Amino acid sequence: MTELYRGREAITKIHFLFLWITQQITISQASYASSSSSFIYFLSNSSSVISSPFKMATCFRSSFSVVFFTRATTTTRRSRRLLISRRGGFPLNSSNGSPLVGVSWKDGGKEMVAEKEFKNGVERVESTVSINVVGASGDLAKKKIFPALFALFYEDFLPKHFTIFGYARSKLTDEELRNIISRTLTCRIDKRENCSDKMEQFLARCFYHSGQYASEDDFSKLDKKLQEKEAGKIPNRLFYLSIPPNIFVDVVRSASRAASSLNGWTRFIIEKPFGRDSDSSSELTRCLKMYLTEDQIFRIDHYLGKELVENLSVLRFSNLVFEPLWSRNYIKNVQLIFSEDFGTEGRGGYFDNYGIIRDIMQNHLLQILALFAMETPVSLDAEDIRNEKVKVLRSMRVLKLEDVVVGQYKGHVKSGKSFPGYTDDPTVPKGSLTPTFAASALFIDNARWDGVPFLMKAGKALHTRRAEIRVQFRHVPGNLYKKKFGTNLDKAANELVIRVQPDEAIYLKINNKIPGLSMRLDSSNLNLLYSERYTREIPDAYERLLLDAIEGERRLFIRSDELDAAWAIFSPLLEELETKKIAPELYPYGSRGPVGAHYLAAKHNVRWGDIGSEGI
Repeated sequence: MTELYRGREAITKIHFLFLWITQQITISQASYASSSSSFIYFLSNSSSVISSPFKMATCFRSSFSVVFFTRATTTTRRSRRLLISRRGGFPLNSSNGSPLVGVSWKDGGKEMVAEKEFKNGVERVESTVSINVVGASGDLAKKKIFPALFALFYEDFLPKHFTIFGYARSKLTDEELRNIISRTLTCRIDKRENCSDKMEQFLARCFYHSGQYASEDDFSKLDKKLQEKEAGKIPNRLFYLSIPPNIFVDVVRSASRAASSLNGWTRFIIEKPFGRDSDSSSELTRCLKMYLTEDQIFRIDHYLGKELVENLSVLRFSNLVFEPLWSRNYIKNVQLIFSEDFGTEGRGGYFDNYGIIRDIMQNHLLQILALFAMETPVSLDAEDIRNEKVKVLRSMRVLKLEDVVVGQYKGHVKSGKSFPGYTDDPTVPKGSLTPTFAASALFIDNARWDGVPFLMKAGKALHTRRAEIRVQFRHVPGNLYKKKFGTNLDKAANELVIRVQPDEAIYLKINNKIPGLSMRLDSSNLNLLYSERYTREIPDAYERLLLDAIEGERRLFIRSDELDAAWAIFSPLLEELETKKIAPELYPYGSRGPVGAHYLAAKHNVRWGDIGSEGI
């Protein structure tokens, strides 16, 4: 046995040394094996075990593990882990509740740990993050992205070392960009005392580079500026594409070739729309993957970053009172409602190319539906959750024309004030048939949800602004008090409402006896109003999503197969609407929408829950 052990040890040493030499370039930032007693071995899995006398520390990576072996000695020694993490090791939890590990040598969302022997002192490998906002002069960047980045900085959630670069075609100086940004920055309501100091510190880290979106030379010049700021640290780069979708591929091609990090991670955040249908979406994905891996692509849907959407899985999976009821046995229908009290107002040119179904229903509402209806995931890991969402989407029936109502708002005079119709917008083509309102009934053909209608309703220029999920439960079998409700048994049904915006709240409608000597029943609400329960300001959705992208947390971003499944539900309907030139039903600006939406709900024995609930 002793000879066998010595033979295995000799072979292992040779194997270690050979692979160490051949992989030096790949692990140049990780390797500290300068002495003859240190070897590096690459394993296809982290499950392999090598016995003593070697001491092992594993560095997890996306496709392999880096294992440092140090021969054990009898002398006293001090080992130090070199943990590469955000803000130089600051403790922070990501959106799935796990410790954040956003910086890695190869983008895989795993913790990078290195170990080396030191006789004295402590050494730390530091990293930096360069956040590049492409399309920095646009409204989205000015109104959402830069304010969200400042909010993260203000709350000490950004890494210790970071730089922000704006990139656009406009000719601006660093100072001009800072002046533009400063007009939209606000401080948290609970920490106003050092606001001006924080703003100055943040703006000092903001720079600008002008260039063409399809120019590798211009991105190469950006790369040189980034290297100056990143000197001496492991560089990681995030590109936020706040640009029209028709130039996504040009920017990705140029930036990935000329401005990618050589020994850190490089990620791209891409805004919707992700195509107009299944074919165009697939083509966009194919083109992006010519230059990026799926792990580098972060398809953002800002509704997934909203606090109440984040709380949806917590409400369901951590409360025993809800999880047993989450099925066709107890739920009669689910409603996802989105309404805005304003029209396109100058954005008609963009909106007319997509319409309300592509703009709201196929992404925002469908993503919420998938989170609501998915089975319990194996864990809170991003891939486990996204796998369950894909299963739900693939179980859904393809939408048919008879299960959809479309509308378009028309001009209206209310209280002496005139409101223009959709086609009155000078940016909208005359005679446009693009819907500004849509209602649909969707069904999930699986054991949990068979037969339960999921009703969606989304529209512009309606009577109120809201986004909410309404869960209407079935009637109580053999209800002893049904005579007290008269003929309208819907009033006796329980209803759970999750209000995403505005005035975030969760409330449950229950039946209750009115105090007094008579037996009179009333429908009351058990109400959790966030503004009353929690004193802290609710972060903007972009803050959460930007932080997750920096940390490599993908749970709230859309995977390519998830996108394919979503488009498969809506693409046939969209093609039929456009091919047959279906005229939308007109509804007055500021109304509840077209009457056809109520007939659609009645067809499935459902009453829209937002009717008469403005004060709730």
